[in-house]
Amino acid sequence: MKILVDADACPKPVLQICMRLGRKRHIPVWTVASFNHRIESDHHFVVGDGFQEADMKIMNLAEAGDVVVTGDWGLAAMVLGKEAKCLNPTGREFRPERIGFLLEEREVKAKIRRRGGRTKGPKKRTAADDERFEFRLEEILLRK
Repeated sequence: MKILVDADACPKPVLQICMRLGRKRHIPVWTVASFNHRIESDHHFVVGDGFQEADMKIMNLAEAGDVVVTGDWGLAAMVLGKEAKCLNPTGREFRPERIGFLLEEREVKAKIRRRGGRTKGPKKRTAADDERFEFRLEEILLRK
């Protein structure tokens, strides 16, 4: 088991929580980000800044039983297909039975934006998000 972090858009507190819990449980934490980001990690993979490069690297590294941290619903769907666990930075666990609905929602919102409409963006990050993320990650790690 390893924790794979999509570090391109990962909030710093989330990365710190992953590192701390990984060390505590003796689980390696691997980070993947484009060369535009400066990430300090024991196992860091630098990719180009092309479309989906970090996601493709994570997809290739992920194995059944791993935990992937990402806010990208498409990447979440792919790693769930590999039987990895997946968690977003606010502590929401992606589940196979719900990912189809999320992908449909993403497509509907993309259509609205292509027509010139607006959709809501993410809410401002709070300390409660960090607490929820840490709780959920620890819960997933205990399930291994």
